[in-house]
Amino acid sequence: MTQSCDTLSGANGGGCGVGLTPEQRRVLRGHGTERPGSSPLNDEKRQGIYACAGCGRELFTSDSKYDSGSGWPSFFRAIDAGVETTQDSSHGMIRTEVHCAGCKGHLGHVFPDGPQPTGLRYCMNGIVLEFRPATQGAGL
Repeated sequence: MTQSCDTLSGANGGGCGVGLTPEQRRVLRGHGTERPGSSPLNDEKRQGIYACAGCGRELFTSDSKYDSGSGWPSFFRAIDAGVETTQDSSHGMIRTEVHCAGCKGHLGHVFPDGPQPTGLRYCMNGIVLEFRPATQGAGL
């Protein structure tokens, strides 16, 4: 169930993301990055939904996931109203940051070098994604 997060105050985001590990909190709330190749979701091939670990909002479907070779789970399309973007000028470069539209937690970045039909590569930190396998017989 998606939880709305109006504020991200407090040690764990004001009630949003209760139960996050310290590493998840560092990435989601502190705009961190997990090590490339460290996410088990890189190898996830089942049908399902990828949701925000902080609030449960649905972000991506498995139908938009692909192997970008970047070391992070990558998608070419987000679920409508799942994510929002902002300009990120940290680390001496300009990038487009992707955050959860629900709790505003940091998810990763989007780049214009992905496959068709969108040409986008949503390069996500797998540690802040929760994979929900599709139930048998359910289509995405």
